[in-house]
Amino acid sequence: MTEKVVLTCAITGSIHIPSMSEYLPANNQEIIQSAIEAAKAGASVVHIHAREENGKPSNDIEMMREIYETIKKEVDVVVCMTTGASTAMTVEERLQAVAAIGPELASANAGSMNFDFSAIANIVDEPKHDWEIPYVKQSRDTVFMNTFQGMETYIKTMEENGTKPEFEVYDVAMINNLAYFQRQGLLNDKIYLQFVMGIQGGIPASIENLLFLKNTAERQLGKENIVWSVAAAGRHQFDIVTAGMLLGGNTRIGLEDNLYLSKGVLSKSNAESVKKMKNIIEAHDREVATPAEARDILGLKK
Repeated sequence: MTEKVVLTCAITGSIHIPSMSEYLPANNQEIIQSAIEAAKAGASVVHIHAREENGKPSNDIEMMREIYETIKKEVDVVVCMTTGASTAMTVEERLQAVAAIGPELASANAGSMNFDFSAIANIVDEPKHDWEIPYVKQSRDTVFMNTFQGMETYIKTMEENGTKPEFEVYDVAMINNLAYFQRQGLLNDKIYLQFVMGIQGGIPASIENLLFLKNTAERQLGKENIVWSVAAAGRHQFDIVTAGMLLGGNTRIGLEDNLYLSKGVLSKSNAESVKKMKNIIEAHDREVATPAEARDILGLKK
């Protein structure tokens, strides 16, 4: 039997700034169009953030609603809504779009961490917008706070709204956090893990570390209780997600995580990155899951 692989495309995120690439979707219309193109190129899931007209990340409910509902009207794809638009937001602010819209899938961060992307300021000589350099520099003195109380609020809010949590795991200790909630009886369904590797402040992107995350998750949470995927920042992206696929996991690519298609070559669109990953998956005798198959694999509520 050919194995099915859930292929997620992370469209724009909240780290990269418009000055880094002319191809980064930098407002809502570009995000919508890019997500639709990614879905048509073969993505099973699109992971969405919102941005203002000047490209600045936003968690405005109506912006998120427009992105979510327009994509759902145009294509059959699983839409994963972010709850991480800003590390400075309260838990309630991060979750307000989930409570208002009730998406089928949404990110849920599995622990606190230093989340430093200030080095971007060193590679941008002429920013397009005044907000960009101060925005990235502030991350050097910011803690992305996800307390146990906050994580419990995430889990309960998503359960109330029929939303499946996609737990973003940036380091191995976060698996232990989820094991705690599993023991408390708050995580009874299949637990969906997204290993996010290579962020400054999180676990480095290497195959050894990916194996460590996979083995720890299976031991702590129970192999039968989880489904997992992997994303990697920057140049490590395609190597690490390919290794993840070969280890039995699912994959996440997209301009949120990596602006390049290959060394020194910017990806001109999320669809271009999706097509590359789809070719890699098929070259290894596997198939990209359809959105319907992805919903079954991830255990999304009907």
